[in-house]
Amino acid sequence: MERFQKEATAFFRNLYEGERKVLVFGEGRVGAPVMMIGEAPGEQESLQGRPFVGKAGKNLDAFLAQAGMDRAALYVTNVVKFRPTKLSAAGRTVNRPPTQEEIKLFLPWLLREIDLVDPRYIITLGNVPLKALTGRGSVIGDLHGSFIDWQGRRLFPMYHPASVIYNPALKDVYSRDITAFACRYREESEKERGK
Repeated sequence: MERFQKEATAFFRNLYEGERKVLVFGEGRVGAPVMMIGEAPGEQESLQGRPFVGKAGKNLDAFLAQAGMDRAALYVTNVVKFRPTKLSAAGRTVNRPPTQEEIKLFLPWLLREIDLVDPRYIITLGNVPLKALTGRGSVIGDLHGSFIDWQGRRLFPMYHPASVIYNPALKDVYSRDITAFACRYREESEKERGK
């Protein structure tokens, strides 16, 4: 993973020469059975150099704990590895969704990261990672909470944990989805151990 990070850092430093793009790489162990993929780092992630440590990360940790899952046993990353920003009307630097160009630029790196981690399950958090992996026609509202076969792995789309901040009605949906994943994951793991 160290080599991957060095190569990505060199590539993006050359590409964005003169810009101060802080890359935030994935966190967790290589060989983790579950990989969670978000869209891009936010302000806190960029400052701390770790994925999902801001408000959305706190939501994610709470939902994982509720489902009896330990974040330390997972691998957590984003499609785009730097914080996409814009200026607000008030002149503040704020987050924005990644552009299609940014997603296409990072996708080969994400696919390589997936191969390096080699998870059995991939949880996509929101539309950006879902569409990056499965195509532009995929919509989180239609596919959340279901298992999809993807390149020999099990893909499980979920809403982004930040969505609960903006739409509290999604809290129950999010809770049901992560609990359903955790139950299925435990069942399948027990079956494998019993073989």
